[in-house]
Amino acid sequence: MQNNTKISPQKKATLVSSSVAFLLTIIKLAVGIASGSVAVLASAIDSVMDMFVSVFNYFAITNSEKPADDQFNYGRGKIEALASVIEGTIITMSGLFLLYQAAKKAYTGEVSSYANTSIIVMLISLFITIALVAYLNAVAKKTNNMVIKADALHYKTDVYVNAAVLVSLVLVFITKIELIDVLVGGGIALFIIYSAYELIEDGILMLLDRAVDEDKIQTIKQIITDEEKVNDYHFLKTRQAGNDVFVEVHLVFDCVISLMDAHRASDRIEEQISDIDKDVTWIINIHLDPYDDSLLHEENCSTIKS
Repeated sequence: MQNNTKISPQKKATLVSSSVAFLLTIIKLAVGIASGSVAVLASAIDSVMDMFVSVFNYFAITNSEKPADDQFNYGRGKIEALASVIEGTIITMSGLFLLYQAAKKAYTGEVSSYANTSIIVMLISLFITIALVAYLNAVAKKTNNMVIKADALHYKTDVYVNAAVLVSLVLVFITKIELIDVLVGGGIALFIIYSAYELIEDGILMLLDRAVDEDKIQTIKQIITDEEKVNDYHFLKTRQAGNDVFVEVHLVFDCVISLMDAHRASDRIEEQISDIDKDVTWIINIHLDPYDDSLLHEENCSTIKS
């Protein structure tokens, strides 16, 4: 029997990034330890974090792709947001460690060595990382996957890191001023910490069920108001979990409309909302009202408060 199971593009992307990070980690660690360069060691530690994060992302995506079941009725899409938070936290911790390494070298006055080898290694790392970022961006654009977007952003910072390390090594080789290595290593650490903030923020906001982008909300409102059989609407709510976008709304119809006509109108609205963004899965829950029950809700709330 032929096995038709195919690996998804996002899972394949995490495997590729994990393999690349592992290769760069081995090379940079060997050169960084041997040379004593804080900048190279900083880049090596960053690659170690890259490797573990990419492996974690693979398992996160594997679980988030599982369908909804009796235990997880809404699926496991928020695993992607959790992965983003964890990834950002790990990046922050690695940045703090690199700051410590830079301060330590500034205090001890350690001198770098193997400059030629270090320059060659960082040049190769730079080109490999640029190719990886281009690949991850292509997958992220195709799948709209939050974890792959985070991974692409992470490796994009690595491009700047590798470029900065390369410049630092060249300058130290020419000028023999070790302070350049310390300053570049410390600057990279601060940049790594700064880049992690957006990942943590986006992940936390998704875990807190933040509404979708305002332009999408306005489009949804326009679709509803353009439906001639709908008199009004209320209780519009949106949220996103991974690649699933949830929409809930109450539609108000004339009390004499048939259930069939009201249902057809809601189907038209669902179809148009689903066309807003075909790269995500829309899960739409529409409640049909024969009158505006939001007013009753407000009255009940007022009664409870009083």
